[in-house]
Amino acid sequence: MGLAPTTSTTVMLALGDAIAVALLERKGFSAENFHVFHPGGRLGQRLGRGRDIMHDGVAVPLAAFDTAMSEALLIMTAKSFGCVGITDGDGALAGIVTDGDLRRHMSDDLLALSARTVMTPSPKVIAPDALAAEALAVMNKASITSLFVVADRRPVGIVHIHDCLRAGVA
Repeated sequence: MGLAPTTSTTVMLALGDAIAVALLERKGFSAENFHVFHPGGRLGQRLGRGRDIMHDGVAVPLAAFDTAMSEALLIMTAKSFGCVGITDGDGALAGIVTDGDLRRHMSDDLLALSARTVMTPSPKVIAPDALAAEALAVMNKASITSLFVVADRRPVGIVHIHDCLRAGVA
């Protein structure tokens, strides 16, 4: 119809976007910068770190290798993450006991077994600086709901899939 300048406005939008991207690249503007300047937006939330959404300190469900499953179950229940991390003598995360592990080891002597016997070795983990979106991706890929945050092989926190959802990462 030729009545409105639709083509020229579309071209100007494309040109403006191209200039913005060129400036971002020239200035070396990174995803981290974006998160700093836009932390509350949806994209900024996806750039949050594991340390920002993890539970730490006494909230982390942990037990030693030699802990009896009767005690490990109490820790698992009290912390409400559906799992308990198993640490070795150096405090490194060696394994995890989950609800699924309990079902797989169901027997009359389950409560007398050690956590080391029941645990799944080498659990999925993330580093504190890993993006929260990476944590969610690991949990989705492995079909798990909790993920330990580990620094220097030692557990420093735990992230539950609901933490990612509350943070707007999904």
